[in-house]
Amino acid sequence: MLLLSGVITSQAQTKSGWQSLFNGKDLVGWKQLGGKAHYEVKNGEIVGITVSNEPNSFLASQKTYGDFILELELFVDPSMNSGIQIRSLSNQDYMKGRVHGYQVEIDPSSRAWSGGLYDEARRGWLYNLEINPQSKSAFKNKQWNKYRVEAIGNTIRTWVNDIPTAHLVDDLTKEGFIALQVHSIGKNDKPGTQVRWKNIRIQTADLKPSPYDDIPVVNLLPNHVSAQEKAHGFRLLWDGKTTNGWRGAYKKGFPDRGWKLEDGVLSVEKSTGGESTNGGDIVTEQEYSAFELKFDFKLSEGANSGVKYFVTETEGNKGSAIGLEYQILDDEKHPDAKLGRDGNRTLASLYDLITANKVPASVKKIGEWNQGVIKVSPDNNIEYYLNGYKVLSFKRGSKEFSDLVTISKYKSWPNFGMASKGRILLQDHGDAVSFRSIKIREL
Repeated sequence: MLLLSGVITSQAQTKSGWQSLFNGKDLVGWKQLGGKAHYEVKNGEIVGITVSNEPNSFLASQKTYGDFILELELFVDPSMNSGIQIRSLSNQDYMKGRVHGYQVEIDPSSRAWSGGLYDEARRGWLYNLEINPQSKSAFKNKQWNKYRVEAIGNTIRTWVNDIPTAHLVDDLTKEGFIALQVHSIGKNDKPGTQVRWKNIRIQTADLKPSPYDDIPVVNLLPNHVSAQEKAHGFRLLWDGKTTNGWRGAYKKGFPDRGWKLEDGVLSVEKSTGGESTNGGDIVTEQEYSAFELKFDFKLSEGANSGVKYFVTETEGNKGSAIGLEYQILDDEKHPDAKLGRDGNRTLASLYDLITANKVPASVKKIGEWNQGVIKVSPDNNIEYYLNGYKVLSFKRGSKEFSDLVTISKYKSWPNFGMASKGRILLQDHGDAVSFRSIKIREL
């Protein structure tokens, strides 16, 4: 009777499109990679157990998967960290076989990034829950949690207990294995903590993605607006090909020198290192009041630039146009990083007013692409993000804001930063800096 029940269950799963990845009895179909954490089957569950002084360990599917929908349940000790690898690889020509690829986070700590997306042994965090904080409460400690992962085409979406937690658009790896991680612990850490998995099942055919939702999208495809971004109201502010929608600051047309459009990248060309001494700043033809602006930028060594907003061009044609600024800077090599007050001219700061609260993981190496975000709410609350990390917030027009202006280089400008609307500006500071994937939605 038990055998017949198993056959009926298997047939029902196949008919519904689901296939079980775990037979509930042993680890057939799986192999261990990386460290030597202990994996066993107990009470119809896969149990992963930490071992001291071992690197990250992975129980990997022997099959690889490209497009799929994955569901499973897990129970994790609140003191440990874990994850679910998807579309992951282990090749001898990459870090001597180290497991690398997309990881769905299991994070029972107070940070609460469960369901976020990390790129194991490659790029680090791709989608942390600081950009989707309302989903931090989805994971529940000391109980079973249900995870769902949809990897369809270039889109990876995750849910924890039916709450959407991450939405990533990326094309780096299209196929790989699925693996259950036991995170490393040090030689002096107590071993024996457990993470348990059950009801692991997958669909690979006739996939139907879930309806779009309201959580933010991290899109790593250049100059691309995904379907969910479009549903949220985003559009390209620069089309990736032409100068349409942009002109030189204080000018009728786009600069005839100093800027280069090539292979979907808009670049300031290296000149003297001074403000607006070559092509000059460029601004949007349209003005904006409340908006969310996303942009990718890449610095050359020692470079300085910025993204300004509420730019009115009313101060006269002298140097760079005035506006609130998201500073773009090589903090290590450019002298501006040591000027101002308390680092308020460093990367991702509100230039000369508020210092960005950066963590090491939020800063890319010079020559790598960064993602910046400026959110200007209708109530004048403004937030800056750098590579998925919120680095500062302030309220335009507040007493705190006004007090900062009075001790800044802008103290002599009447009503600095308080225009009801203005243009968005990319700065020519005479250094080589590149932009792409410039998107906006009006709020």
